[in-house]
Amino acid sequence: MLLWRWTKRLALLLAVLAIGLGAPVVYVETMCRGNGLTQPYDALISPAHHRPESRTLLTYPEWHIVHAYEDYAKVLSSGDPHDYGFLRAIGGFWNSLCTLSRIAPEHGGVDGGTKQMNYVIGVSFTAELALKAAYEETLGRLFAALRGPHRAPLDDLSADQAAAYAKFLQQVPWYKWQFREDVKDLRDRPSTVLRDSERRLALGLEYRAKAAYADVIAQAVAQVGQDELVLRMIVTGVEAGQLARYQGVRVLQERPEGIEIETPRYRALTHLIQQLAAEKVNLVEIAGNDDILFTAISNRPAEPGALFSSERQGFGDYRHLILVKVPELAERLRLLNESGLRLEHIHDY
Repeated sequence: MLLWRWTKRLALLLAVLAIGLGAPVVYVETMCRGNGLTQPYDALISPAHHRPESRTLLTYPEWHIVHAYEDYAKVLSSGDPHDYGFLRAIGGFWNSLCTLSRIAPEHGGVDGGTKQMNYVIGVSFTAELALKAAYEETLGRLFAALRGPHRAPLDDLSADQAAAYAKFLQQVPWYKWQFREDVKDLRDRPSTVLRDSERRLALGLEYRAKAAYADVIAQAVAQVGQDELVLRMIVTGVEAGQLARYQGVRVLQERPEGIEIETPRYRALTHLIQQLAAEKVNLVEIAGNDDILFTAISNRPAEPGALFSSERQGFGDYRHLILVKVPELAERLRLLNESGLRLEHIHDY
């Protein structure tokens, strides 16, 4: 009889958790549908090298997670985990996904794979931060209070680990991070301080769980294959011979509209386009698309023309999501500093 009661309670708890984690997905799927029509565009680059234009929008929620870890590291650099707004970070993911899902139909709509990926990472992110908040706002806060105002050695170590992880995520998938090395670093810092013992146990369990999950994800990715690491674009305002000095750039052909090149993606692409723009090189088309999203930072809470803006935790400034035509991107980047903005990331497809 006792076993049956506990079984029912466990089933109820699991049902509540499932509803809680699934509710944002249901909301986005039902309430965040756009009505805009896709704007026609005759691409120059061959169809074999096109990427869906809506992905410039729908890559942002994944980068929101990257930025959330960056914010977390910034908070930890001078504070404690309970100073971080975990629920605010969770809400930011789903709010951004909702807003961008409404705009996506104007750019070809959202393909099933991208939609599924965002739901999976969103639920995982929500579960991770909810569990972390439940601990850090209770027992974690208690042990921090018992420690007093001065940080323990493992507080500093965990802050360094968070900063290194946030930097790693700028270019490399999270599941390739060596979480077990973090566990070892915690273990190799002997200390009798109560806060250190608590950090070693709590963070050790967290890192081990992430390491196990990362192994599963790595195996899944190995079976389906990784996404392309390069894309194609057409540029003007430069000689083909001069492009060889840009790291990762391969000249493919000269054509009437400009020079078609192959470039790296992700964070490396942001640095490359920033360098090209500074040297008066202009963009004609990227991966068969004529619209692209970038994020910029300023001290202003709002920016004219931005899709939306949000405050960065720990930094005291604001992130703005700006959608522009590809041919206008280089000039827009050249004028950023004058408008009080700083480029953060260009979202490819």
